[in-house]
Formats: sequence, structure tokens, C-alpha cells
Amino acid sequence: MELIIKRTENQDYFLTENLTREAFWNIYKPGCDEHLVLHNLRKSKSYVPELDLVAFSEHEIIGHIISTRARVLDSLNVEHEVLCAGPLSVLPSLQKKGFGALLIEASIAEAKKLGYAAMILFGNPDYYRRFGFRNAEDYEITTKDYQNFDAFMVLELHSGALEDVKGRFFEDIAFVVNPKELEVFEKQFPYKEKRKTNTQLF
Repeated sequence: MELIIKRTENQDYFLTENLTREAFWNIYKPGCDEHLVLHNLRKSKSYVPELDLVAFSEHEIIGHIISTRARVLDSLNVEHEVLCAGPLSVLPSLQKKGFGALLIEASIAEAKKLGYAAMILFGNPDYYRRFGFRNAEDYEITTKDYQNFDAFMVLELHSGALEDVKGRFFEDIAFVVNPKELEVFEKQFPYKEKRKTNTQLF
């Protein structure tokens, strides 16, 4: 299956939001909110058009990834720009076939070309380690709430880029979802049943 990865165009925004909804629906909770996060990231000051990437196969959108500007605030309140990677989405019927990996690799390559120091994300450690991501604790970076856990991971994009970057990570406010806004946003999409699954943590 031939895959083309390129920058997302305006006419593909809704399609990629629906794809994201399909990919995350009932995975981490009943329903999902990642599609609204994506929508709001595109309207934010953190948006980087070059890092809004879509994967086409046979003229159909099958995957998408976005990375946006974020920051690490050090002990002297100095801000260091980094990237926050995600959400990453692949059509459910085509997951576990390597398309997500190709999107991640393309995103990393583009981020390096743009000169960013690092990518930070919240994701499955077993999956993201293969791309070079490591526990943020290795870099003395915590969440904004001073936490560290296995799913909080960092990829240094250039050797030594984080040598003097330690502190708290702040992603865009778009990652905080307003339930009422989500309820209104959901009305644009086809009805899907929300349910609990064994992949959710209760």
C-alpha cells in the first residue's frame, strides 16, 4: 500500500478531526475528546503548520499527526521552546500495520529540519521507545504539576539540545477540554455510542 505523507490542507481539517475521533473513540474513556483538542490546537498560537501532517493512501486519508509548540520552564523562570507531539491517529482498520510509525518518523524528521530541540509527549512507553523517546525523568523534566511517570516521554532532536534544559513542561491550553464545548462540537459528527471498554482505567 503506497503512502503519501504531506502537510494537512484546510479542506482536510474536518476529515482529520473525524479520523482522530474514530481512532480514539472509547479507548481511554467513553467517547473521546482528542478531536476537539486537535481542532483547538489549530486555532492556537502553538500551531506549527509544517508539523500538521496527513497520510494518504489511494487518495484516502488514513492517518494524521500534529506537533505544536510547548515550553519547559526552568527554576529561574526562563522558558525553553520544545514541541508537544500528538495526537497521532490511524484509521482503526489500518492500525498495527506500521502507518503510525511512518507518521512519527516523518514528524521527527520535519521537526529536526525546523531546528526544534525536543519533542515531548504522553504515550505508550513500549511503543515510543522504538523512536528514541525516553522517560522525561532522564532529562530532569517534569509535568507542570511536578510529576513524572512512564508515559511522560522526551525525544532529544539534536545531540545535547536539552543539556541545559531542566524544569516543568507546559503544553498548550488546548489540551484542557471544556465538557460543554465538547458537547456542542460533537454535534458535527455522526452519532457513536459511548461505552466503557477493558482498555479504560476506572
